[in-house]
Amino acid sequence: MDKIAVLIPCYNEAKTIKKVVEDFKRELPEATIYVYDNNSKDGTDKIAREAGAIVKYETRQGKGNVIRTMFREIDAECYVMVDGDDTYPAESAREMVNAVLDESVDMVIGDRLSSTYFKENKRPFHNVGNVTVRALINSIYKSDIRDVMTGLRAFSYKFVKTFPVMSKGFELETEMTIHCLDKNMKVKNVIIEYRDRPADSPSKLNTIPDGIKVIKTIFGFYKNYKPLNFFSIIAFLMFAVGMVFFIPAVITLFQTGEIKVPSIILSMLLFVCTLQSLFTGLTLDNIIRDARQTFEMRLIDCERILKKDREDK
Repeated sequence: MDKIAVLIPCYNEAKTIKKVVEDFKRELPEATIYVYDNNSKDGTDKIAREAGAIVKYETRQGKGNVIRTMFREIDAECYVMVDGDDTYPAESAREMVNAVLDESVDMVIGDRLSSTYFKENKRPFHNVGNVTVRALINSIYKSDIRDVMTGLRAFSYKFVKTFPVMSKGFELETEMTIHCLDKNMKVKNVIIEYRDRPADSPSKLNTIPDGIKVIKTIFGFYKNYKPLNFFSIIAFLMFAVGMVFFIPAVITLFQTGEIKVPSIILSMLLFVCTLQSLFTGLTLDNIIRDARQTFEMRLIDCERILKKDREDK
């Protein structure tokens, strides 16, 4: 098991990957640098290998697929995940690693939004998207996450080995953040200096399509992780609509004696659906509680593995 593993997923980053590898080797000389090439056509893998990284390959396209393979194949006490586009400073890595190894933090977030991001990033829709996603997650989970979409993070062994990667693309960072908050794992924000991509190194992020995927991911995980809240909202909406049809029908009945059968039937159906939604939320909430208990046992197993590895060393 490595002490520190630096994970760099790459797709056509030939112009920047050498500098990224060298910067992290300088700041974390004891770390093992892994570059996972994701079908690059520009020789990224060769340049990374010459710079001193261990190069591996993932042929399924998408950052989520690359990280899934990295997390499964690599064992380390601390993981640093960084993009290969040279937008994140290696100088912040030591502080992030220390938070994991010395403070038992499970996920350290490299916070760009509190420093230079809005000045350096020339894509206004990216700025709006980052702020919107952060506000949504902090509102739903009552948290204080400063940067949801950052590509520079550090993780504990416990986080990596208990995190089920479901996303295939750039919604991965959102998935990581929600998983950590839902499982009550320890999170820390570390402010970093962000720099924009070089002009001749275009971003792989498609603002609108990937933004839609991120929003869908947030609400999908809200449904899966907080089913009682989610289905209670649906129940309330159906009950409110049912009352819109029911109250006028009752008023008409008392005033004229006329029974508005369609309105009564529709409102009754909506009231039944309200009860079904509430019971669905309650049932799923109990299932989630059981899953969280199982998850806690997995964390204990991870701690035993770490302890045994340290004793063997």
